Amino acid sequence: MGRIPAATRDTVPSDQTAEFDQLLAGAGSVPLVGPGSIFWHVPKAQQAVTALNQYLRNDSSLSDKTLELTMLVTARENDCMYVWNAHAASARAAGVPDAVVDALRDRKELPPLAPDEAAVINYVQEFYRTHRVSRGAYQSAFEVFGKQGLIELSLVMGNYALIAVAVNGFDSELPANRTEPVLPI
Repeated sequence: MGRIPAATRDTVPSDQTAEFDQLLAGAGSVPLVGPGSIFWHVPKAQQAVTALNQYLRNDSSLSDKTLELTMLVTARENDCMYVWNAHAASARAAGVPDAVVDALRDRKELPPLAPDEAAVINYVQEFYRTHRVSRGAYQSAFEVFGKQGLIELSLVMGNYALIAVAVNGFDSELPANRTEPVLPI
């Protein structure tokens, strides 16, 4: 169990019980691990996080491959085992080569990359490692994804960094059915 028990209607802020009820009606049960196990304690925040996540995953201009690779690099740069576990297999299924996933996980030299893969990895890693993006990394990503795509890619980074902060800070457990090796940290 993480650092806090599962949310209940009695433990959420009293002015957010209606939102808790909405979440519960939609999900059927309170999440016991992962970001939901944390964010449900503040139901309005959970709804806002879910809305952004749904937009990025369902309505953005980015391909599933780009989304999943961005999530993976963000997870790795934040040493977030939960997000890594949740997205490594999805990234593989979306077309990120096994050798790229494995090299990112193990922090090994990357194999030759497709232009979209290089643009994502360079942009995301450079930001997390320097807190800036150079003109070259920006331009490469902009040329591949365009203005809207690069804004959305940046939003994916921020959204999954938010999730990483929550699950790492609250020490959320990994789901029992994980299939990926844990991150070497």
